[in-house]
Amino acid sequence: MTMDQQSLEEVLRQPAELLYRHELEALKAADTGKVPAGWQMSPQSVLTFITGGEAGGVKITPKYIGNKRLVEMAIATLVTDRALLLIGEPGTAKSWLSENLTAAIYGNSGLVVQGTAGTTEEQVRYSWNYAMLLANGPTPEALVKSPIMRAMEAGGIARFEEISRCASEVQDALISILSEKTISIAELGREMNARKGFSIIATANTRDRGVNDMSAALKRRFNIIVLPAPSDLETEIEIVRKRVGEIAAQYDLQAAVPGEEALRKVVTIFRELRSGMSLDQKEKIKSPGGAISTAEAISLLTGSMALAASFGDGELRDADLAAGLQGAVVKDDDKDRLVWQEYLTNIMKKRGEAWRGLYNACQELNS
Repeated sequence: MTMDQQSLEEVLRQPAELLYRHELEALKAADTGKVPAGWQMSPQSVLTFITGGEAGGVKITPKYIGNKRLVEMAIATLVTDRALLLIGEPGTAKSWLSENLTAAIYGNSGLVVQGTAGTTEEQVRYSWNYAMLLANGPTPEALVKSPIMRAMEAGGIARFEEISRCASEVQDALISILSEKTISIAELGREMNARKGFSIIATANTRDRGVNDMSAALKRRFNIIVLPAPSDLETEIEIVRKRVGEIAAQYDLQAAVPGEEALRKVVTIFRELRSGMSLDQKEKIKSPGGAISTAEAISLLTGSMALAASFGDGELRDADLAAGLQGAVVKDDDKDRLVWQEYLTNIMKKRGEAWRGLYNACQELNS
């Protein structure tokens, strides 16, 4: 085993372009469509990579399970000079879709600006190596390029995660970049012009509305696509099953993959708490304060598998699921514990023998 192979195996989380390298190579080899400037495959092949299919005898696993038309719209946006903004509730696969689109189109999903309250304009544009700046003044060697500037230089795609978490002045630093496709470097008296293929995929969480609302001027420079939560129970179960299986294999969790009954129970609980209504539409349910998303369900199940493997016999049991549910639902101890207790008493307890073991395990933890 080479050092590179060993290092790759030891990486905690591989980027999409490495995780699905075999699929990407197969798609590029079988691609007969027109490839836009700066892209590594045609829009049709990108769609196949995201939604699944076959290329040269290689099965392409679906990366996004949902409305195919939304994916087509996202890809078509990136063919033009428009940037793309993906909006949705927590756990609607905004970041996952952004990463896989970038991996398929450009082959490098690592040019990322992570939006936070502390993100600065320099992280969007450029900054300086201050030791070199003090020693030699502003020189190209002292320039520290942001991920967006590097994407412009290479004709690639940069990702801007959780853009609405950034202050308004930081967001607005993007306006001239998206309009003029340049970054002016006043200290060097020159401009960085974007090469063909450059674009930005940004994501925004609907729960952050009102934190730092995007200006109308910035919104106009994006094509906005809203990613909905899974439309029905079966679709959400399929998403959770697929991602839990992938994560379990990646982390080599020594536990059995959750069976159909466990998956259905967890997804049912999450959908009911999220919607504020039982699946049969007969009873209203209080919702907890935290996010009860598909991503949280995936995290809950993988955590429960790790618990079963480390401190059990590897079989996922009700006690393992209950521990995960307690942590996922009860984020604010005072309010959420009461919400969870009401759900256990009014909904889960009445579901009969099939739910009795999970109910007892949850009740024990919540008491």
